[in-house]
Amino acid sequence: MKSPVPIYPTSQLRIHRFVALEPGPSLIVLGAVHGNEVAGSRGIERVVAEFDSGALQLARGTVTFVPVANPLAYEKVQRNGERNLNRNLRPTDTPKDYEDYIANILCPLLAKHQVLLDLHTFQAASEPFAMLGPTDNNGHLEPFAQAAQEQALALRLGVRRVVEGWLSTYAVGVQQRLARTPPESRAGLLSTDPSYGVGTTEHMRSQGGYAITLECGQHNEPAAPGVAYRAIRNTLAHLGLVNAPAPEPCQNPELLKLLQVVDRFHPDDAFVKVWSSFDAMRAGEPIATRHDGTPVLAQIDGYIVFPNATATPGNEWFYLAGISSRSGLV
Repeated sequence: MKSPVPIYPTSQLRIHRFVALEPGPSLIVLGAVHGNEVAGSRGIERVVAEFDSGALQLARGTVTFVPVANPLAYEKVQRNGERNLNRNLRPTDTPKDYEDYIANILCPLLAKHQVLLDLHTFQAASEPFAMLGPTDNNGHLEPFAQAAQEQALALRLGVRRVVEGWLSTYAVGVQQRLARTPPESRAGLLSTDPSYGVGTTEHMRSQGGYAITLECGQHNEPAAPGVAYRAIRNTLAHLGLVNAPAPEPCQNPELLKLLQVVDRFHPDDAFVKVWSSFDAMRAGEPIATRHDGTPVLAQIDGYIVFPNATATPGNEWFYLAGISSRSGLV
């Protein structure tokens, strides 16, 4: 007999679905997977209003919108409800926290679609960017066969910068994290699971689809909802779901690859200055200082990505990226 679902302040997921009479691709768009990242929610609401008013018509296929994918985190105006929904995302018969219950709804929903656009924002100031999955491969970590389709979509979202290498980088970070996590920390133990790097886009690829994470700008950047809105409209046009001119691909993309993730160990670990994503750095340059005075130095010439001065100890603090050698980004 299944245990009853605990009483949460918010216990429903609002989903908008539009189905055309003519068959076509199936797209799902998510907002607020992290509750303090609301630009995607605002962009989705704007597009849903256009469908509802008749200003926008679905010509073929199916599109599903989830404006707030993590209602508890959204209600709290913080990244997580009880844990990070965008890590260890998978269905479970033994849900232990709010995000497990959401995953049991979200994962089957993703599996019913072919394409995912997941809309996020970030903490440190920087320009918007898209995140790609791997190249086509038959490996054990993230086998994939739709890199060309994913790349084509990434170049039509309205952003210049594209970043790859998430899950492979995280797999290394998980191994480094194993020895540092206390056994009583559920959220911490999740972060030592080999599947910890699996979020919405990785789960979508595991179900046979393809997916893009679009980082629309800084959390409170006034322009970020417009970035989300434009990306949704461009995606609808690119996939032929609406009768609109197909968006042109970006002509001067910058492609970077994540190479290293560095965790925060202690609340007093601190950056040596205020970093913004994609600030350039040289190997050996000081990035931060551990609470015991140990310097954290750049291991490569490259860029810092997702610096998070408020990161919870035991979780990712920042990433380092370099220029990608991936070809065929056209």
